Amino acid sequence: MRAFALIVAAGRGSRVGGDIPKQYLPLAGEAVLRHSLRTFASHPAITGTRAVIHGDDRVLYDAAANGMNVLAPVTGGALRQESVLRGLESLAEHAPDVVLIHDGARPLISAATIGSVLDGLATRPGAIAAIPVRDTLKRGAGDTIAATVDRRDLWRAQTPQGFRFADILAAHRAAAGRELTDDAQVAEQAGLPVTLVHDSEDNLKITTPADLMRAEGILAAATSQSLGDVRVGSGFDVHRFGPGDAVMLCGVRIPFHAGLEGHSDADVGLHALCDALLATVAAGDIGQHFSPSDARWRHADSSQFVAFAASQVRERGGIVAHVDITVICEAPKVAPHRAAMSARIAEILGIAGDRVSVKATTTERLGFTGRGEGIAASATATVRLPWRGGR
Repeated sequence: MRAFALIVAAGRGSRVGGDIPKQYLPLAGEAVLRHSLRTFASHPAITGTRAVIHGDDRVLYDAAANGMNVLAPVTGGALRQESVLRGLESLAEHAPDVVLIHDGARPLISAATIGSVLDGLATRPGAIAAIPVRDTLKRGAGDTIAATVDRRDLWRAQTPQGFRFADILAAHRAAAGRELTDDAQVAEQAGLPVTLVHDSEDNLKITTPADLMRAEGILAAATSQSLGDVRVGSGFDVHRFGPGDAVMLCGVRIPFHAGLEGHSDADVGLHALCDALLATVAAGDIGQHFSPSDARWRHADSSQFVAFAASQVRERGGIVAHVDITVICEAPKVAPHRAAMSARIAEILGIAGDRVSVKATTTERLGFTGRGEGIAASATATVRLPWRGGR
């Protein structure tokens, strides 16, 4: 099916307050309307997306739709039904098989709901997103209960509302000038059967400031889960100078008038990094896994310690997002070797070079590093793990 989306955004939305219509208010840093446009424009089953806007809102719309692959907007009318009819007429030249009509003030529409409505159109002329009524309903007489309404078979209509294009265009033309509440009612008046598709409560309509706040909360929670569980670990290590003619530092051999003492190659930068990575997954420290009393690790290349720590992250389904190492010493100079150090660490971890930071500082000749007795290093690692809930 050639499916097009028509986003109705010509209303004024005065109940939210503010100086601009609600569909252009900021939501998670973007206009409310932009969220809806993006979901439809990026859906693989939607061929084209067009908005119907108020004639005074073109500048606001252009900012909201900037950079998106959508059709040029059309100007709506005084009533919603007139706006929808104008939008449908404008799509006729594209000859859609079906059209999904959506309220631009429903920014949290999901790709799954779009797919479900399209599936419903495979067997019926119309299909709408809706939610069964679960609350007990009362009919009032002023501020007094007059009766309890049977809620069985009652649904709350939402959008998108999808229809075979030719059918809904003819139905809207026939209903021109009438104030019907939604497109499903237009279809009903034309005798078109419409199926109900279960929707999510998150597909709320922005009507009041409280709705906007709720939408912010839903998006914040979704962003948190999509990013996963972000963990940060730190590590610190020290090695004193001893006999030798070079030091291993952040995976790079640097000629020097001394070496570093240690059971392995005494790479203080990689040792600190190993501890930082292990900390992100609460996997102990370097000494727990590579005991200095174990002969296997005598003169060992410390890169294997870091590789092991990174494997602990991967085994938990995580990735290393960024590492930062600070080398603390008077000498040797780190700056000439910084690029090589970053490249080597990136190679060990299997990440991009711009995710590795190596820098150096001194203690202004104070303490054991200031006296040239050894080198210290601190490291921070940031990893992202799958979100598993909890608090």
